[in-house]
Amino acid sequence: MDVSEFPAVCAVVPTRDRPELLARAVTAILDQDYPGTLEVAVVVDGTDVAAATSSLPDDARIRFLTNTRTSGLSGTRNTGILSASTPLVAFCDDDDEWLPGRLRRQVAALQDQPGAEFATCAIEVDYDGHRSVRRAGTDRIDYETLLPRRMAMLHSSTFLADRAALVSGIGLLDEQVPGSQNEDWDLLLRAARRHPIVNVDDPLVRVYWSKRSYFDRDWDTKASSSLWMLEQHPDIARSSRGAARVYAQIAFAKAASGARRDSWRWAGRSLRKSWREPRAYIALAVTAGLSADYVQGVLHERGHGV
Repeated sequence: MDVSEFPAVCAVVPTRDRPELLARAVTAILDQDYPGTLEVAVVVDGTDVAAATSSLPDDARIRFLTNTRTSGLSGTRNTGILSASTPLVAFCDDDDEWLPGRLRRQVAALQDQPGAEFATCAIEVDYDGHRSVRRAGTDRIDYETLLPRRMAMLHSSTFLADRAALVSGIGLLDEQVPGSQNEDWDLLLRAARRHPIVNVDDPLVRVYWSKRSYFDRDWDTKASSSLWMLEQHPDIARSSRGAARVYAQIAFAKAASGARRDSWRWAGRSLRKSWREPRAYIALAVTAGLSADYVQGVLHERGHGV
């Protein structure tokens, strides 16, 4: 592609009280070898802008915003999207890191597919120093592919999208998702319904998982967001594998929060959909006394989640 064919991109970075991590994320964005115009919209949610951005470099490409919508990731990202005037927008969480070539390769892949509106890439997961690569195994993800499994490697920090499509076609992130969890899967499903997602299946984003994550143990919200997904996307329940997986995830969350009877009920629903669903058996083991934190730690070290 000629340099003139690289459209301007706005990288939207939501943040809240993590100035050191934010500095790492923003520095990696600014260091991209992207030939086109690149700007960064840092959107601060629920805290003082000056304090939240104190570690950032002095760079004219950075804009600072305050979330003016619903508190949480969805509203914060939407504030950034709506503030952008670029043809493309990209996401990066404040605790993640774009690797060299991420933006150039994704934009090129998106441009090579007529009509494409949304792109992702593979990731490298860093869980407290343990690193593993997660690939999708394909360069094209359609709607039916996303129903049986969330495809966690399609992380929100890998998202690149046509801004006009987000605003008036695919739609902005849904701000009613409980705890802004599963909002990325919801967005992927809506995007893939319109056009298959373009995927660069090399790890171009490093995703940092930690035992200190904001959301790692928010079990009630995890269960509520899964139920919300089933209500918003009934096609998930049409997929035996998809329904079994989500039911088992609810069972695990219920078990981890101590709601044993609810966990048994959801695990049973999962196994009736598919007796092969491993998360249902894991949930039953947690109900019987296995530590949910131990299970998560083992899976996270391998780049996986429940």
